[in-house]
Amino acid sequence: MNWSRQRNEHVRSDCEELLARFQQTDSVRFENFSRIWREMKFGQIFYGTAGREKRAFSRLVLDVAFVYFLPPFSFQIRVGGLYLIYGLYRCQTASPRVGIRVALKDWEDVLGFQKDALGARHLDAVFVLRQLRFQRAFHFTATPRALTFERRAKEARSQLGNKFVARASGPQELLDRDAMEELSNVHELYGRLKSSVYSPAQRERLGVDLTRENLPARLRGHVVGFHGWQKRERQEASDGDEGVSEGTSARAESSRRARLLSSIKSKAYGQAAEACKSRRHRQVEVDAGDSSGPAPPKGRSTSRRVSLKARTHENVRIAGEMWKEATTPTSINRLTAVDRGPEAKKEGRS
Repeated sequence: MNWSRQRNEHVRSDCEELLARFQQTDSVRFENFSRIWREMKFGQIFYGTAGREKRAFSRLVLDVAFVYFLPPFSFQIRVGGLYLIYGLYRCQTASPRVGIRVALKDWEDVLGFQKDALGARHLDAVFVLRQLRFQRAFHFTATPRALTFERRAKEARSQLGNKFVARASGPQELLDRDAMEELSNVHELYGRLKSSVYSPAQRERLGVDLTRENLPARLRGHVVGFHGWQKRERQEASDGDEGVSEGTSARAESSRRARLLSSIKSKAYGQAAEACKSRRHRQVEVDAGDSSGPAPPKGRSTSRRVSLKARTHENVRIAGEMWKEATTPTSINRLTAVDRGPEAKKEGRS
């Protein structure tokens, strides 16, 4: 498993090196990409694989390269990712060729990329994508990667890959000079329409702020502030890359110590819990204060509780004639008759 992960990282680093060189050309032409491909001899990446390893390695390389064809990477990097998977698909040594795994949720992004490239007249990218579709190179699946047991849900992205991500430049592109002028005209018209609802006297009396003053200028100020924040963040990210190697070793050492302390604590608490569980049936021993005699043997007490009959004979004391009557059984003819009173006796005699 570790060997497969290391091979994945090596393939990722090679792909990012190729895309970084392609990014420096500031172009999306396939001619520039193919020149870098030949200089790096990237087609030889499949050399050295044999047997069943051909298909497994081809699937790994295509999965790694296809990530750069999807958002959130910039348009130039996505074009480079398209050229990359096209070259890898054509150069693989497996027969039949391994398809490019595409999840259904990612196909909308692929179609959107084709539409954008066609609208911008980047015919190289459109031609390569149509060639892949014509050759049926895409293998549509439910998930981007094959599901395996205990697979990490999110893989760490390398520091170089973060430089490929497209920055949010939508607000800067929208608020150009023409857009700001049109926004000012619309805002002025909107203010006149809302002011016609109340008279000046009613607005002063009610204190209603119908429109915001200088809204276009405020909006442009916020956009400029956002653009400055982007520049500062990019500069801090580039400065922080220099200390990545030093910080990685320190974090690894601290995490190793944290795991060691956690294992020691878990072992200690586990032994304490087992000891308490083994002592729960033992009775508490009370020190009588006399240590001269031999210590009583340890163990569970075997004394039995005295029955109710025995305790009654022991505690109740009856003397004289009452004891004799209590010990002899009572006959039915000796039972006392119910006293009915003098009126009942007269009726009985009559």
